[in-house]
Amino acid sequence: MSDVATAGRRARGGGGGAARRAERTGISFDTARFIERNIPNFEILNEEALQIIEWNAETVLEEIGVNFLENPGALALWKAAGADVRGERVHIPRGLARKLCATAPSSFTQHARNPERNVEIGGKSLVLAPVYGPPFVRDREGGRRYATIEDFRNFVKLGYMSKWLHHSGGTVCEPTDVAVNKRHLDMLHAHMTLSDKPFMGSVTEPVRAADSVEMAKILFGSDFVDQNTVMTSLININSPLTFDSVMMGALEVYAKAGQAAIISPFIVGGAMAPVTVAGTLTQVLAEVLAGVAYSQLIRPGAPVIFGAFVTSIDMNSGAPTFGTPEAAHITYGAGQLARRLGLPYRSGGSFCGSKLPDAQAAYETSNSLNMALLAGVNFMLHACGWLEGGLVSSYEKFVMDADQLGTLHHLAKGVSVDENGQGMDAIREVGPGGHYLGCAHTQANFKTAFWRSDLLDYKPFETWDEEGARDTEQLASERVKKLLGDYQAPALDEGIREALDAYVAQKKAAEPDAFI
Repeated sequence: MSDVATAGRRARGGGGGAARRAERTGISFDTARFIERNIPNFEILNEEALQIIEWNAETVLEEIGVNFLENPGALALWKAAGADVRGERVHIPRGLARKLCATAPSSFTQHARNPERNVEIGGKSLVLAPVYGPPFVRDREGGRRYATIEDFRNFVKLGYMSKWLHHSGGTVCEPTDVAVNKRHLDMLHAHMTLSDKPFMGSVTEPVRAADSVEMAKILFGSDFVDQNTVMTSLININSPLTFDSVMMGALEVYAKAGQAAIISPFIVGGAMAPVTVAGTLTQVLAEVLAGVAYSQLIRPGAPVIFGAFVTSIDMNSGAPTFGTPEAAHITYGAGQLARRLGLPYRSGGSFCGSKLPDAQAAYETSNSLNMALLAGVNFMLHACGWLEGGLVSSYEKFVMDADQLGTLHHLAKGVSVDENGQGMDAIREVGPGGHYLGCAHTQANFKTAFWRSDLLDYKPFETWDEEGARDTEQLASERVKKLLGDYQAPALDEGIREALDAYVAQKKAAEPDAFI
């Protein structure tokens, strides 16, 4: 461990007691607990279809195989495990990958530096995290532009202050004004200091994953990180059927450290997978089986998530399309496959192809969010802020989506049929021809009976017109300014902050800037 990491550990004072005291006395914004579903999952595939897809996926692994590129260590591990390795192609005997996957946990806790923000990933839970990866940002006043580290910090602040978001996410936008080889340090520092929600580690190089682990040890303490999951990372598979050394190198770092990884095929149907739903699901399952199995070869019991980022393609333009029926079919089916494998499931998001936070964005996003809720998703990346097919993080859409995530919380509650839920006292009190506005049952329940948007306008036309006839984008723009204006950082032990600052400064000074 580095000197600054050791200093950070000492600064925690008795295993993080100082940090916990700081959390208790600091200002904290209201955040809803992660969703626990009381509604059934939608299951689109029958048993015969599931068995066909599972059989075909094993056939793909055995007969066609998967590539592990520029990674002799991985090839050696696969060979020792019983796979047939030919060059960089790994042929996995039927049943081997599934057997290896059996050691992965069906659920796990990701710890936040504020224990009240801890999340459970798996089972009936749904954890919501913001958009990930766009190189551009957009706002109503500045338009579309390359993202900066200031934008990144703003999105972390918005995520921290958003009630319905449970997770700070990872690369909420790509800060292009910071050197490629150093920006991960600033991004992690922002998540660790500007929010107290759980966050994601860097995956763009194995050494950056190692930096993520070291910084987490400064924040949480080495012993705590060694024994608990404090980070989730996104490991994309180069579909079709290719595992590159960069992503696998990051996976190796996180698995060895006991940190969670989302093993996620990145599929645009018709380009990276077959155009049919069953064909795409076959490839998704094959890739996830191989990726999860490899994580367990690195460290049995390492936490992993079954990922499925799947969209269709416009056959005229070649552009990805979102909120489509085919994407829904695949998302529902992948959820069933994940549950049969006994793994947490990642999919869904506020997906849209629109260039603006307009009606197209709203339709496609609504379809995507509700699809993910019903599919049984446990970890939803891109839950708010996604625009233009993932090229843009939108300030206005971030708060629009974050507001609508409240509907998922309320839908997931299901229908209560306890004595209060039945409402018989109200029906008896009001009787024929009356109204319920003043009855005792309404008075007792009106504050919590209905979900209410913090953003959308429900006022009469005259009032709306007098206030400037503002559309939703304008309302969202004003909310962004209010949230950022009201932002106050969560408390953090000063010794830990100093150690994080020192680590970032030390790492940045150790090598020249690189922008490729």
